[in-house]
Amino acid sequence: MSFTLTPAAQKFIRLMLRADGAPQSGFRLALSPGGCSGLAAEMGVAPEPHPGESVVEQNGVKLFLNAESRILLEGVTVDFADTPAQTGLVFHDPKQVSCSSH
Repeated sequence: MSFTLTPAAQKFIRLMLRADGAPQSGFRLALSPGGCSGLAAEMGVAPEPHPGESVVEQNGVKLFLNAESRILLEGVTVDFADTPAQTGLVFHDPKQVSCSSH
């Protein structure tokens, strides 16, 4: 599987893990298709993966991903935004088609 975690996203996830997790904890990222915005995500620190989740490590960041999330993350860049409109992880998916083309 191939996706990119930007340095800002890695920093955010590490801070979350440091604040809420034990050493073996990981960051659960459960993605679903999100209409015009591309991807919707439920996320949080988890002590261990659920059955059916894979543990994926990138640059020392441990993610717990279910099968759908692994498919949806293919080719995606995960970034962190801190703007007046949005704070949190953002997903840049080159495969995403804008709603106006439907």
